[in-house]
Amino acid sequence: MSKKNLLIFMPSVEGGGVEKNFFLIINYLSNKFSNIFLITSDKLIKKKINHKIKLIGPDSSIWQTKSRYPKYFICILYLIMFLIVNKNTLIFALQANLYATLIAKIFGKKIITRSNASSEGWSKNVLKKLIYKVFLKLSDQVIVNSYDFKKELDNKFKINSVVIFNPLNKFEIQKKSREKLKFNFYKKSKIKLITVGRLVDQKDQLTLLRAINLIKEKNIQLLIIGNGKKEKKLIDYIVKKKLSSVVKIIPYKTNPYKYIKKANIFILTSKFEGLPNVLLEALALKKYIISTNCPTGPREILLNGKGGDLVKIGDYKTLSKKILNYSIKNKKLKKKLNKKINLGYQNLNRFDYSLNMQKYYNLIKRHYVDGKII
Repeated sequence: MSKKNLLIFMPSVEGGGVEKNFFLIINYLSNKFSNIFLITSDKLIKKKINHKIKLIGPDSSIWQTKSRYPKYFICILYLIMFLIVNKNTLIFALQANLYATLIAKIFGKKIITRSNASSEGWSKNVLKKLIYKVFLKLSDQVIVNSYDFKKELDNKFKINSVVIFNPLNKFEIQKKSREKLKFNFYKKSKIKLITVGRLVDQKDQLTLLRAINLIKEKNIQLLIIGNGKKEKKLIDYIVKKKLSSVVKIIPYKTNPYKYIKKANIFILTSKFEGLPNVLLEALALKKYIISTNCPTGPREILLNGKGGDLVKIGDYKTLSKKILNYSIKNKKLKKKLNKKINLGYQNLNRFDYSLNMQKYYNLIKRHYVDGKII
């Protein structure tokens, strides 16, 4: 019998929560499975992954500059070549799931897929919805990262997905947050706001800037951490509304926790998510959180508003009022906000790293037993 293989499929490794989960998951699995492969176009990640993982993909660094879909195409070719040679293979796709599932079924292979973000972001038109309805059913197992996401996906596409939360190591986050930081933007007398995420339409930082514009004369400062194609649009708005002394944008950081630690309020204004890591990380640092009640994840993480505040997507007026609540010198209100922070923190155990990694291992092992794929 040929040697069993676990093949991870992740064509484009990008910044943000998806990338963090990807590294955590594959490095954990590399200590559980002896023959593990990774197909990706981003070979510069070699230093971030366990040496046991065998990298497959183009060697040229030119692929680092390519957009997502060319990376998908080249990695699909590598997937086909791998499956031609390696018969006894289980595929675990964390990206480009539709394409990976199609290839897996052509070759008669089992495939587990992981969906990262609410279908609100990728299945709005009728044709896409029909295509996904077919291909999600072809996957041998679909993993999602929140119960709201499962409900949405199962109802819309008539499948039975499995929930495994994003793994959170709160002690590691707390440790990294204590690293020294020379950062002079925040002033002691100000209410310090922060948001962390890609500067893309999904994250909708423009709504946050609109809220800040309403209260820019108040005692506030906002730090935005992230990279993305919407950066120029956000900067243009900052300049136009004369917010430069109040708002600062800095590039993506591998350790945003030391910045979050300095803030009073963490804000998320996304239009859709899956299970946003940044909210878990902010709770691990005991921050007051204001988030949009977007599909999916924030409501679940924040205990339907008991562990932080929820606002409607795009509702910058309510968001501005929630921000100002933090500055009101009212003992009852302060007690209420502190209660939310503590309740959110106390309920983080369900996202525990070891607990959720074991779930990944158990699920994959069920499809992968006794030297063969069952």
